[in-house]
Amino acid sequence: MSKTEETTFRDRPINIDDTGRRKWIQARQPKGKWYNRRTWFAWCCILFLVLAPIIKINGNPLMLFDIAHRNFSIFAVQFWAQDANILALIMLIVVVFIVLFTVIFGRLWCGWACPQTIFLEMVYRRIEYLIDGNHRNIRKEQSNKHNLVFRRILKHVIFLIVSVLITNIMLMWFVGHERLIEIITSPIRDHLLGFGVLMGISIFYYWIYAYFREQVCTMICPYGRMQGVLMDSKSLSVIYDYKRGEPRGSKTSGDCIDCSRCISVCPTGIDIKNGTQLECINCTACIDECNQVMKKLKKPAGLIRFDSVFGVENGIRSIINTRSIAYSFVSVILLVILGFTIAGRTPVETSLLRVPGTIYQEIGTDTLSNVYTLKVLNKSNKNKNIQLRLLSPEHGSIQMAANKISLPEDETYENILLIKLHRKSINSSSTKIIVGIFEEENMLERVFINFVGPEK
Repeated sequence: MSKTEETTFRDRPINIDDTGRRKWIQARQPKGKWYNRRTWFAWCCILFLVLAPIIKINGNPLMLFDIAHRNFSIFAVQFWAQDANILALIMLIVVVFIVLFTVIFGRLWCGWACPQTIFLEMVYRRIEYLIDGNHRNIRKEQSNKHNLVFRRILKHVIFLIVSVLITNIMLMWFVGHERLIEIITSPIRDHLLGFGVLMGISIFYYWIYAYFREQVCTMICPYGRMQGVLMDSKSLSVIYDYKRGEPRGSKTSGDCIDCSRCISVCPTGIDIKNGTQLECINCTACIDECNQVMKKLKKPAGLIRFDSVFGVENGIRSIINTRSIAYSFVSVILLVILGFTIAGRTPVETSLLRVPGTIYQEIGTDTLSNVYTLKVLNKSNKNKNIQLRLLSPEHGSIQMAANKISLPEDETYENILLIKLHRKSINSSSTKIIVGIFEEENMLERVFINFVGPEK
């Protein structure tokens, strides 16, 4: 294969050689304003990951996905399995937002907000730089083998400790910080299975961040493949201005001197000058490195920058196009629907069903009754004193064991009740009736059910 063919076409990821073996990428630590911005943003994301399950607003965690108890808290708004329609709507909005974000900003999420990138680049690689030094110094430092062995052991011990911490942080999102503290402070024998799972996940994280690394982005994550169909010529991404940079070389008219420093800092090992590639995570490391070179050469910064193909070719950078407008419109509509759905959500959810296999019962000469099963779920974080009242028709009553139901937070009440109607209120074999669920004089919910009576 000729040199031209190698640089214009690839049939495999950049970190795989022609024999199928992995090429280890030792990225140099970048420096510059974009790297500093990404560092601050990454630590804000890490703080959010740590604090979101701990911070409580109105008694609800900021974020909690308690699958075992079917209890979800999203930005301190509590949802239950019974709110499946709202949860499905939220998932749909997330998917549409991902599509919209990718159409406009490409893979910016991958380089700036993805937990895989944040932990790898801002935690594990930082530890590696601290212990091993920058990759330029590795060969020099390897001359002292005894020191090298100690540093390798120290690095991997720290990697394991950090992996255990990350596992506990992730676990906190699913069990809450109170439950996590209870598990940690209890004897291991009381949670042998959980401890085994915890250590298994920790070892998996250790393997991902110590060995597998960028292959998660280049070989497993589907998002890189998605960008090929979601991005267009106006999508913003980290891009090389070939009109300004070509032809390359120190003695050519192009601004690019082909120094390869952009490749040395790339965490996935690509050459951004070859155009948009699935391995590019828009981390901006190459922008900082190229700007430093341009500064030394006394040339304008921005040879590599955030831009679009359309922007490079025409000098106009715009994110407004048919697709971005359409996805934005859909997102706004879905958000409005979600807002109305959440606003109309009741703090309790009532299920009132006629007992299967039963018919009406006659009480005296002018009254009929039906037997129903009642189930009330308190979806709030406050105790509720519930009363049931028959709203329609007027001539009837509800008979149950207790007039008031004391329902603690996050609890469910179940019982059997009778609904009695006067004969003159029954106009067919299936009469529509309305039951109101009240807290004091505040009606929380209306329940519409059928009352079975004799044929008219």
